[in-house]
Amino acid sequence: MRLAWLAASTVVALAAGPAGAHAFLDHADPAVGAQIPGSPKVVRLWFTERVEPKFSKVAVTTASGVPVKTGPIALSPSDASELDLPLAGPLAPGSYKVSWQVVSTDTHRTQGDFTFEVGR
Repeated sequence: MRLAWLAASTVVALAAGPAGAHAFLDHADPAVGAQIPGSPKVVRLWFTERVEPKFSKVAVTTASGVPVKTGPIALSPSDASELDLPLAGPLAPGSYKVSWQVVSTDTHRTQGDFTFEVGR
């Protein structure tokens, strides 16, 4: 009985390991769905796992799909789960969509998007 329990526990532990290794969006600044009074200078994304910036993409577009000029994404020097995307200039009032695609350090790819609004 003990041997069967140990074998079952090992199978469950091994099966659960890789599923937790995907990098999903944990939180962002501006926050998901936020209405902020002025333009941010940087869009910051925090993920549930460390990410590889060389294989990751973040883009900001207007509500009508026009790309916003940005600098290159960078990994935060203090947090390997944070990607920072500097904006080239201030955003006009309106709605914006942030689309992201990241690869975690164990090579799993995830993607998603969210919106925020700059005050009018």
